[in-house]
Amino acid sequence: MKALSPSEIETVRRIVAEMRERPGPLIEVLHGIQNDLGFIPPAAVAVIADALNLSRAEVHGVITFYHYFRSAPPGRHTVEICRAESCQAMGAEALLEHAERRLGVGLDETTADRAISLRPVYCLGNCACSPAVMIDGELYGRVTPERLDELIDDRKAAK
Repeated sequence: MKALSPSEIETVRRIVAEMRERPGPLIEVLHGIQNDLGFIPPAAVAVIADALNLSRAEVHGVITFYHYFRSAPPGRHTVEICRAESCQAMGAEALLEHAERRLGVGLDETTADRAISLRPVYCLGNCACSPAVMIDGELYGRVTPERLDELIDDRKAAK
């Protein structure tokens, strides 16, 4: 496990100090760390646990339970494919399989060149236009494998 850099330690400690007096602050602390660092470094678990008087297992359990939290830096671009029922009924599983083959990664993984992270999402609220995909916060509906390829190519070209 990679050690935290001095700036990462400072960030984690600052966020914990700001939120530790709130009721049940762990989720807010994790969101704050991920917002500032882009992910929650595994080495931060001990710092968070000690500061909040929790076990490392409790902190790790929350991080791994919620799909939103990342334990590795994300790619420059994030492709999220909806896994909810409406999208599944309209071909999201085939779209996901296509994305995994195209990118050479599975869900919650990042391409070797760190260009794209592939993430699941459980409803984008775009059910009438299933299957839905969100790329870097932009929502797309009725996405076909060909359209997904175009969107990915556009992001890679933009760097």
